[in-house]
Amino acid sequence: MGLLQDVSPINDQLADIIVRATDPWIETEKDMAWIKVLWTGEESGRWAALFRWNKGYVAPPHKHLSAAHTFILKGKLQVRDGLLNAGDYDYEPNGVLHGATTALEETEYLFICDGPVLFYNDDGLQSYLGWEELHRMREAAKTA
Repeated sequence: MGLLQDVSPINDQLADIIVRATDPWIETEKDMAWIKVLWTGEESGRWAALFRWNKGYVAPPHKHLSAAHTFILKGKLQVRDGLLNAGDYDYEPNGVLHGATTALEETEYLFICDGPVLFYNDDGLQSYLGWEELHRMREAAKTA
């Protein structure tokens, strides 16, 4: 029996995006923090990345300008008033404010974000992390 309709893609450029285990980690803080950009969605602003933090790394306070999903692969994070351990999942809604987030052990986690994150301190906004910055970081790592 044939298909009820044509399901072939109109866009013949569609393809899987594969990030290999051997693809490089990008160091974001000397000897303390790395990121592996998995995907950036130019049309949506969404992005996915793996983060690896050494024990003692502290991510600065930040605000999510979209929803985010975190899954801890290994290690332990102090997030606000709670702990996230290996195997834990955390959904963070749009608008969530974080104080500093601390790696209590060597930690790796999968982070899927629907948009940018703003980092701040008492002096105001410090940096912005969105799909464009991640795309640039990944491209620069390929040529390094």
